This record gives sequence, structure tokens and C-alpha cells, in this order.
Amino acid sequence: MTPQTNKTPIYWSLFNHHSWNFYIAASEKGLCYVGSQNKLFEELAVWAEKRFPGSPLVEDGEKLKPYEAELIEYFEGKRTNFTVPNDLHGTEFQVAVWNALCEIPFGQTKSYSDIANKINKPAAVRAVGAAIGANPLLITVPCHRVVGKNGSLTGYRGGLEMKTQLLDLEIVPSE
Repeated sequence: MTPQTNKTPIYWSLFNHHSWNFYIAASEKGLCYVGSQNKLFEELAVWAEKRFPGSPLVEDGEKLKPYEAELIEYFEGKRTNFTVPNDLHGTEFQVAVWNALCEIPFGQTKSYSDIANKINKPAAVRAVGAAIGANPLLITVPCHRVVGKNGSLTGYRGGLEMKTQLLDLEIVPSE
């Protein structure tokens, strides 16, 4: 008999819609992970072990359908913000940064210093950058909307090609 674990399971699915292909995961509380475009399952597994040590990863497309539905609407130009619950796990500072990202309007960008000012830590620009780099919810917590002070594209966990695609998606009006 195998021992029972009291760790909450993390449910995952491979999201695949047109050219978009990445892993997503949710806990019982909400969406907790959106992966990088075309990355291996290992990206999710490594992240889950850091944030939910010992929690089993359970493939369950049904549980992830509400999250997938909103992502599909976003990619099809029918959604400009997300309403599904999030389950963010990070430091108090990281969560403050991630919440500030959620306030950047669709189709707009902000700089790292804008975000630092938003959370009342104007000297913490580098720490803001690190927190943004640790954002587990690509797309739904829109870190792709953060650019350099001069408007240049800067780092993105999903890669600059994915960041460019997301920004382009938000500029082009839906038909």
C-alpha cells in the first residue's frame, strides 16, 4: 500500500490553440502556472517542486477548461482581462509586483520604474525586475506589458518572441 499524501494536487494540462502551445496548472484555489511557449513539461515540474514541494502533479484537462476558455478568448481578441481565480505563491513583495502588473490596461505598457513607483518602492527597480521574472502566470498576470524605460523590449520568461506576439495581439483590434 502506498502512503497517503496530504499535499494538495496541482492539476495540469497542455494548452494548445492555433500556434499557442504551453502548459498550464491550477490548484484547488485557482490558476497557479502558465508556461512558456513550446517548452517541455520539465519547466512546469521544476516550478511546481519549488512552489508546491511534494504536491502531486495530476493531468486533468477538465479542471483546466475554465482557464483554457479565457485564454482562448484572449487569443481570439474577445477578452482583454482575466476573471478566473489565481493562486499566486511568492513573497509579499513578489505578490505586490504581480498585482500591480494586473492593473496595466490591455494594450498598454509600463516600465519597471512605473511598477516600482506603483508599489511605493521607487528605488527597487531591480527587485521589481526580479519579481517580474519570477511571475508564474505568463499572459494572465501580464508581465509582457512591462518594457524598458525607453520602450525597448526587455527580458521575458517566455522569450522575446512570445512577448512580441502578445504585445502585437493586444495592439491589433479584433475583427
